[in-house]
Amino acid sequence: MPGKDPDNDTVTGIPTEVAWAASEKRLDLGASATDDLPLRKISAPELEDIIVRHGMFLRGQTGGARANLPGYDLKYMDLAGKDLRGAEFSGSSLRNANVEGANLQTANLFACDMRETILKGTDLSRADLRGACLRGADLCDVLLMEADLRDGVLLKPDKKGNLVAVSYNTVDADLAVANATRADMSGARLSNAFIVQTDLTDAKLRNTRFVRADLSHSNLTGADLEGADLTEAVLTGAILNGAILYNAIFSGTDLTDADLAGAVFSNMNPGDPQFRLARMPKLLDALGPEMANIMVRHDIWIKSNGKQGERANLARRDMSRQSLSRLNLAAANMECSVLTGCDLSGVNLLMADVALADMRGADLSSGDLRGVTMRRANLMEARLVGVQASPVQIVGAKTQRWPAHFDRARFDNAVLRGGDFHQAEMSGAVFTGADLRDCNLRGAVLCDADFDGADLRGADLSGADTRGATNLSLD
Repeated sequence: MPGKDPDNDTVTGIPTEVAWAASEKRLDLGASATDDLPLRKISAPELEDIIVRHGMFLRGQTGGARANLPGYDLKYMDLAGKDLRGAEFSGSSLRNANVEGANLQTANLFACDMRETILKGTDLSRADLRGACLRGADLCDVLLMEADLRDGVLLKPDKKGNLVAVSYNTVDADLAVANATRADMSGARLSNAFIVQTDLTDAKLRNTRFVRADLSHSNLTGADLEGADLTEAVLTGAILNGAILYNAIFSGTDLTDADLAGAVFSNMNPGDPQFRLARMPKLLDALGPEMANIMVRHDIWIKSNGKQGERANLARRDMSRQSLSRLNLAAANMECSVLTGCDLSGVNLLMADVALADMRGADLSSGDLRGVTMRRANLMEARLVGVQASPVQIVGAKTQRWPAHFDRARFDNAVLRGGDFHQAEMSGAVFTGADLRDCNLRGAVLCDADFDGADLRGADLSGADTRGATNLSLD
């Protein structure tokens, strides 16, 4: 049976016509063969029969057999929703195949061509994807926990019987230009992987190994990289707004022009060489002349209905541990600002844009948050006691209600007691351990929110949309 040798971490029991080599180091195997080496053909009915027998094998039924499909042409095949746990696909082409929602746990996909494959919602946990090419694949909501995506090279015999490398213009696992939003790659190994221009928005990448991986110009907005190993990784031009980087390893990491505004660290030293060329929030003294001038012009802008003065632009500014209590910052631009430990009690943030802000431990008690935008804001351990975060009526040609937006915000261990959040948009928000006692959540959108350990005593959720919400208990 094909599998991994625990002693040398290579694949054993492979068919004679397919051989491969893999390691943490790049292999120099001379001129590579083209991607057009002959693959075994298989018809859709034949493939369906193999899948049926594989299901019988998984259930322990007589007549079942493990799916063994190394070196097959599976391009454009429909494998959506199929249970293919532990199946053998090494060296096969699944290019443009539909594998949406399939179960491929522990499957061997070594050096597979999976360019532009639809893998949305597929479970690839602990799968062997070394050397696989996933360029342009749809990896939205995919599960890749503990998967192996290190570099690897597939070897096949040429016409003279010599083993030559089959390549897809790279010897590394290639996820370039893929869509991996909300993918869970926790614990995966992506050393030397090529992940350029990949969308990893809101991806779970805890304890993932990115040693020497190329993540240039990738979008990691809101990604959870806690404990990730980014040793010698290339993150030039990457976007990490609102990313969680607790205990991440940055030894020798190239962060040239990487956007770290709103990113959350636990062990960052801005003086370290790798951070000097990154785009970081600029310090702003709340009591200094620059802030005073901003507030004067903002006040004029509000009172003149935007005809004079200037809207306060505090985006990408670091005002951590300062007092902004009772300031009128209505409609201000505070996107990606750093407000950790700030005193924002009684602040007016009506219609303000505070998306992706780092507000850990901030005190916003009794603040006016009506119509505020705090998408992906980090409000861990913040205090929002008695805040007003109800919709705002916008009067124009047609009167409309503008709700407060807290989509995918983090409220871990925050205190929101007695706050008014009715009709607020809070899809995907995390309320782990939060105090939501006596909150008004009537008509709020709470789809896919996480309420693990949250205290909801006395909270009003009548009419709230809680589809997909987890750990929600109203007892």
